[in-house]
Amino acid sequence: MVDLSQVLLVIVITTLTILLSFIGVQIVHILREVRRTIEKVNKMLDDAGMITESIAHPISGLGGMIDGLKTGVKAIETIGNFLTRKKKGKKQEPSEAEENKSS
Repeated sequence: MVDLSQVLLVIVITTLTILLSFIGVQIVHILREVRRTIEKVNKMLDDAGMITESIAHPISGLGGMIDGLKTGVKAIETIGNFLTRKKKGKKQEPSEAEENKSS
């Protein structure tokens, strides 16, 4: 009825089925762990991006503030030069008038 080769074939097939089922379960566990690790890395990268953005925003604002200060200093210098020229012009006017009288 049942030969030795048939019994060995059933034993080998059963053993391989059990072994492959065990390997499949282990692969599922490994893939779940990989998924969790990737989610944690993604969260860390998101946090790093938020930190970088929160640091970069004030620094760029500081650059704008420095540009504004430079512009303000230039404006003050220009006003100062204008007022200095105006004062010199007023001082020269009376002296020119005196020169005209003596001529």
